[in-house]
Amino acid sequence: MSKAEAPIKERITVNLTPKAAQALEALTKSTGDTKTDAINRALQVYDFLDKIIRDGGRVYVQEPGSDVQERVRFL
Repeated sequence: MSKAEAPIKERITVNLTPKAAQALEALTKSTGDTKTDAINRALQVYDFLDKIIRDGGRVYVQEPGSDVQERVRFL
């Protein structure tokens, strides 16, 4: 991909809550991703899950060691 074809990047400023900042810090430590990469990936996952739910689908999670599946709901 040439520079002329490179996707346009958008720079934004985000004010994170203390809980979100802690989650971002924990995620970057566990994955080795940069904060930018972690935020980009989180937004892509959120968009993917939101589309499934908007289209009438459901998302479930299952904790390790459990047979119980719980439905994920976003507020």
